[in-house]
Amino acid sequence: MPRKDQIHDAVRNALLKDGWTITDDPFRIVYEDADVYADLRIVKTEAGASIQRALVIEIKSFIGYSPLHNLEIALGQYELYRIYLESVAPDDKLYLAVSATTYAEQFTRPAFTVVLQEKRLPLLVVDTGREEVVRWIN
Repeated sequence: MPRKDQIHDAVRNALLKDGWTITDDPFRIVYEDADVYADLRIVKTEAGASIQRALVIEIKSFIGYSPLHNLEIALGQYELYRIYLESVAPDDKLYLAVSATTYAEQFTRPAFTVVLQEKRLPLLVVDTGREEVVRWIN
């Protein structure tokens, strides 16, 4: 079983407060001979519709010596999960969840923004102190 990131519980609680239902914690993705775990799978029924939206969330704390190394690791893991997910659950969209502090301090740097724009990385930004969703970036 994978180890939970430091902000895992805060992200989970923020999503629950935002009306999402946690279906899997963690979410197992099996593709051929690969068996990996994303942090969460969540669902929400859209207001006024009977369509249920499902998302998979990979949570990253970005704690460590090098922010760029953390980005390298997160992007590699994200891409791997995204590729497998497209094969086994193509309707589930994958998001990378980070704290509002990490987003403000790291994800607004030019070295990060150029990569985020190029990769079109979907982000979930969470205020981990208040345990609230700050924004979804598609």
